[in-house]
Amino acid sequence: MNKLTVFITDDSATIRERLVTLTLDLPGIVVVGQAQDAPEALAAIRRTRPDVVILDIRMPGGNGIDVLRQLKKMKPAPQVIMLTNYAYPQYRQRCKAAGADFFFDKSAEFDQIPPALEQLRQGLRAESDADG
Repeated sequence: MNKLTVFITDDSATIRERLVTLTLDLPGIVVVGQAQDAPEALAAIRRTRPDVVILDIRMPGGNGIDVLRQLKKMKPAPQVIMLTNYAYPQYRQRCKAAGADFFFDKSAEFDQIPPALEQLRQGLRAESDADG
C-alpha cells in the first residue's frame, strides 16, 4: 500500500504536535517533516517532496499564501491543506485562487482534517492502481 506523505508547517509547536498525533491514528499516512517558518518550510518541502502539505497562513519569515504559490509551481505539486486562525472569506478566496486544495479554520474545522487526508490517500491509491 502506498503511504501518503505529509509535511506540517505551523509556527505553533502545539498545533504541529496535535497534527502529528492526529495522523498517527490514520492508516497509510506518515508525517515526513515539520517546519515553523516559511523559509524552513520551502527548503524542507523541496527536499522531502511530500504528497500533502498542511500549511498555516501566518508564520515567521513569510506568509503561507506565498509558500502555497511556490509549492504549486513544483512538479509534481503537493496537495495543500491551508489551516489557519484567520479563516476570513478574502483569505479563503486568495488561497483557492493560489491553488489550495482544502481550507480549514483551526478553531472550527480541525476535525475535518482526517477526512481530507483520507480522501487524498484514496486518490493516491487510485493513481497507483491505475499506474500498475
